[in-house]
Amino acid sequence: MGQTVVEKIAQAHMSSGPRGRPLRAGDFLTVKPRHLLTHDNTSPVIKKFKGIIKGIKAVKVFDPRQPVFALDHDIQNRTEENLKKYRAIEAFAAEHGIDFYPAGTGIGHQVMCENLYVVPGAFVVASDSHANMYGALGAVGTPVVRTDAAAIWATGEFWWQIPATLQVVLTGKLQAGVTGKDLIIALCGLYGEDKVLNTAVEFAGPGVASLSIDARLSIANMTTEWGALVGWFPVDDQTLAWVEKRRQVLGAKGEARASAEQMQEWRQAPPRPDADAVYAARLILDLSTVTPVVSGPDTVQKTSSLAELAAKHIKIHKAYLLSCVNSRLEDLKAAAAVIRGRKIAPGVQLYLAAASKEVQSAAEQDGAWQALVDAGATVLPPSCGPCIGLGQGLLAAGEVGISATNRNFKGRMGSKDAKCYLASPAVVAASAIAGEICGAGAAPTTAVEHSYEVLKPPPPQSEHVEILAGFPATLCGRLVYLPVDNLNTDGIYGKDYTYKDDVSPEEMARVVMENYDPQFSTLARAGDILVAGFNFGTGSSREQAATALKAKGLQLVIAGSFSQTYQRNAFNNGVPLVECPQLSRQLWAAHAAKGDKTVIPGPELEVDFRTGVVSWQGQAFHFVPLGSVPQALVVAGGVENQVMKKLGIRA
Repeated sequence: MGQTVVEKIAQAHMSSGPRGRPLRAGDFLTVKPRHLLTHDNTSPVIKKFKGIIKGIKAVKVFDPRQPVFALDHDIQNRTEENLKKYRAIEAFAAEHGIDFYPAGTGIGHQVMCENLYVVPGAFVVASDSHANMYGALGAVGTPVVRTDAAAIWATGEFWWQIPATLQVVLTGKLQAGVTGKDLIIALCGLYGEDKVLNTAVEFAGPGVASLSIDARLSIANMTTEWGALVGWFPVDDQTLAWVEKRRQVLGAKGEARASAEQMQEWRQAPPRPDADAVYAARLILDLSTVTPVVSGPDTVQKTSSLAELAAKHIKIHKAYLLSCVNSRLEDLKAAAAVIRGRKIAPGVQLYLAAASKEVQSAAEQDGAWQALVDAGATVLPPSCGPCIGLGQGLLAAGEVGISATNRNFKGRMGSKDAKCYLASPAVVAASAIAGEICGAGAAPTTAVEHSYEVLKPPPPQSEHVEILAGFPATLCGRLVYLPVDNLNTDGIYGKDYTYKDDVSPEEMARVVMENYDPQFSTLARAGDILVAGFNFGTGSSREQAATALKAKGLQLVIAGSFSQTYQRNAFNNGVPLVECPQLSRQLWAAHAAKGDKTVIPGPELEVDFRTGVVSWQGQAFHFVPLGSVPQALVVAGGVENQVMKKLGIRA
């Protein structure tokens, strides 16, 4: 049984985890990433690293070459408070010898790629959800939370669970005027996030060669919105030509980050999956049948053909050419080709920001930048800005925007009473000229040719894992079942308590699940084992949604699947979780129709961590055994305690 490319790259960067066999989906391991990006959130990571409020209390960065700081989110904010924060980040970087990119250099993900911190076969992370973008260059890029970032600074590593992989086979070639942005929006609409949630997406097939690197960067970036943890593209001649060009631009730094010897190695043996790799599902799509697509309003998953929306004559007030997904040279040239020699419609504002200072300079030399400025675009510095709801150009109540950004959630780019649509740069430019959503010409309406197949999983692997001292070999407890999928963190632990610092464990135990089922606190008791549906813990990143269940005295949480952020917060706080989809499905079939929110279905449930088996009512349900990495987190009481112990720091 072969490995996917994500499994192989993870194995190459593993510092601890399963030994003596190839890694596979579901395995927990400790990874030493090549690099870690933090942006404006470097400030709270510093506080966690130093233990100013609650954290590690570290004093030395393990490997100063590993972190990269790039200020990009709130750079229009010139208040003394923000400038003081920026100065402190720069001073910390100088003190520890960390590469620092000041405000105005560009968006962090673009900076990482331009400067070859991302190379084929690397494992690169960011304390930002769009780390998926690094997959365009053949790396594994994935997000981490702030606690993980602080742990990486202190120890050089973090824990990770390998996701299942969806293979996306691309055939054909995009028609003229159709972009990578159209493809990823179409995929988000055709296959909602439930098809790819918390997976790795591996692109393959003959159609990949027709996609430019800028197109791949856009597609990989928005695999985040599709629901994936990784979006990976094969390393081919285009990839290597792009890397070689960056090597020449960067000079000695380029040679240090991607040597001539490495280039030769990637040419001869690029990172690739095994021929018999095991995939969870396979999606096949003909690129030639993709047409310009628009998503929204308020969600990426709701998509319409451009032709359909153009016929509705939807008036717009603001248009945006910016963000880490669509503000590179190819994007700006496409927009300029539409807008050159014309003017933005009366009553419409077009906001323009390049992905980096270097991209802006290239667009200026090309003439694309001036064409957009002459049309009336308002120039913003190379940064995130309005994409994240910061700075100039936010949507006001009642306004409609069309944007080449990656998210259009209600309220993200301004007022919750505004509406935002997402589209390619060319469509944004055409809409800004017309004053309504449209394209530069007649939009085709071809139906996308695609297929999706769930592949048969391999049989459960018989494995006996060693149990660490302090971790239970088995658990037995009363089963408490919640027949619900997508239970969000507000349902688990309400916002009224989230930002209160003086909530005792007893009160946390009393109010846990209050927003989901007010009766939960009286029905559940210490020693129970909680079982729920799929995507448990979706929503905000509040840690208390994990620690409140610990305060209640629950021994374990089992679900069909977990939100990735929830899973990280749980193990980072020493709360054990187990994914067992077969058990969740069986309980759903038996109890969902009854309408009860909390169910106590009968006999006790037994969990054997040595063999990865849950036993209930005479049946055995398999799960991937928790190896030494997650066990150690639970025994330590969380990642901060674990790191402090490793560094010899007293809590």
